[in-house]
Amino acid sequence: MTESLKDIVVVGQGAAGLAAALAAAQAGRGVRVTLVDKAAEDEAGGNTRWSPSYMRMASVDRVEPSFIHDMLAATEYHGDETYFATLAHHAPATCQWIAAQGVEFIQPTYYLAKGPPRIQPLGGGPAVIKQLVAAAKAAGVVFRYNCAAQSIEIDNQRIVGLSVAQDGARETLPADAIILCCGGFEGDAAKMREHFGEGGDTMRQISPGGKFNTGDGINMATELGAFLSGDWQGMHAEPVDARSKNSAPVVLVYPYGIVVDKTGRRFFDEGGGLVHETWETFARDIQFKTPDRVAFAILDSRLLTIEGYERAIRSEVPPARADTLAELAKIIGVDADGLSATVSAYNAACTGDPAKFDATRCDGLSAGATLTPPKSNWARAISEPPFLAYPLVGAVAYTFGGLATDERARVLRGERPTPGLYAAGEITGHFYATAPNAVSVLRAFVFGRIAGLEAVSFLHAP
Repeated sequence: MTESLKDIVVVGQGAAGLAAALAAAQAGRGVRVTLVDKAAEDEAGGNTRWSPSYMRMASVDRVEPSFIHDMLAATEYHGDETYFATLAHHAPATCQWIAAQGVEFIQPTYYLAKGPPRIQPLGGGPAVIKQLVAAAKAAGVVFRYNCAAQSIEIDNQRIVGLSVAQDGARETLPADAIILCCGGFEGDAAKMREHFGEGGDTMRQISPGGKFNTGDGINMATELGAFLSGDWQGMHAEPVDARSKNSAPVVLVYPYGIVVDKTGRRFFDEGGGLVHETWETFARDIQFKTPDRVAFAILDSRLLTIEGYERAIRSEVPPARADTLAELAKIIGVDADGLSATVSAYNAACTGDPAKFDATRCDGLSAGATLTPPKSNWARAISEPPFLAYPLVGAVAYTFGGLATDERARVLRGERPTPGLYAAGEITGHFYATAPNAVSVLRAFVFGRIAGLEAVSFLHAP
C-alpha cells in the first residue's frame, strides 16, 4: 500500500521560506510542499529580494570563534545562547548546501569601515531568489503567488490546513505542518505606532519588500496560543538619502563629518563606533528626536579623497554642494547661523593630528573635551571647500519582536512546542537592543533549513 502524501505549507518566499521549502522537498519521504506568498511573482521574496545579503562568516565553511559571544553581546545578553550556538554550528553546512543549489559566494568589500568578516551571494538577494526558486521548483515545490495566508486551521489539536485568500476567493490548503517565514510587522503602520510611538507609523521602509511584512504570521500563530519573544521596541534601521527613490539608498559617510538637524545643531556622536555599530541609533534618533524627522550629513571635500568612499553611498542623487557653509545651508534649508556656530565649535575641538585619520577603523581621532555631544573618532575640521551635504531620514529594515521559537525552529507555547508549527527568519523574536551585523539572512537560511527538515521528521514520527 502506498503511503499517502503529507502536506507542508510554507508562508513567505524570502531566504527563510525558500530554504525551508527546498529542504523539505529534497528530504522527500512522501511530502508535498507548497509555498505561498502574498506578493506577485515579480515582487515576492520580502526583504531578501532587495538585500545585499551579507552574512557574518569567515568563509563558506567557517564562522569566527567569537561568533556566539558577539551575538549575545549585540543583544545585550538577552538573546538565547542555545539559538545562537545552533546558528553557529549549522551555518557552515547550510551555506555549503545553499552553494550546491547554484548560489556562488564571494568575500565582499564591505562599505568602508572594517569589521567582522562576511561572505555574500554573488548578485545579492536577487540571485538568492532566482537560484533557490529554480532549485525548489526542480525539487517539486508548488508556488502560489498573490496568495495571502489568513488563518491556521486546527482539528483535534492538530494542524489540518491553511486558509488563504487569492484573487478575491478564500480556500483552505491542506496542511499537516506549516512553516511561517513571512517577516515582521514593519509594513503595518498601526503596529509600528503601537510599539514605537508617534512617528513609528510614518517611518520609511528601507526596501519595497517591507510593505508585505504586516505581521500576518505572528497574528495567526498567536491565535493558536503561540508565545512572543524578542525586543518589541527594537528594529533594524539605517540612514538613507531623503531624496532618493531607490531601495536602500544608504549614506554611510556620516562618521567622516558631522550631522545636524534643521537648526544646525549636532545631536549625535558621529564617531561613536564603526558605521554598523551606530546606524540603528542614528536612524532612530532622526525619526524620533529631530525636527521634521530629517538630518543633514555635513562634510567637506576631503570626503572625496577617501579611497573607496563611493562604497558607503548607495544613493543615486549627488550631494548638495557649495563653496561656503552659508550657501550650503541655504540650499538644504538649514539655519545658516546655527550651522556656522556648530561648525566653528566643532572645528575648534578638532585638535588631534589629522594625519591619524583612518576611515577604515576607529582611529581614536576624537574631539570630545569641549564638544557636546563628543565626536569619538574621525574628528577632522570641516574646512576645505567645496562643502557637501546629504539630507537623511531613518528607514526601517525589519522589526525584532516576533514568535518564540526553539533551536529546532518550533513555535513555542510556553516551554512546549506547537505540534506541526515552525517559524524562521525575521518573524522570530531573537534580537534585542541591536541587530547583530550581517546575520539576518544567515539565520534565515539556517533556521529555514532546520524548519523544513524538522517538519518532515514530525510528519513521519511514530
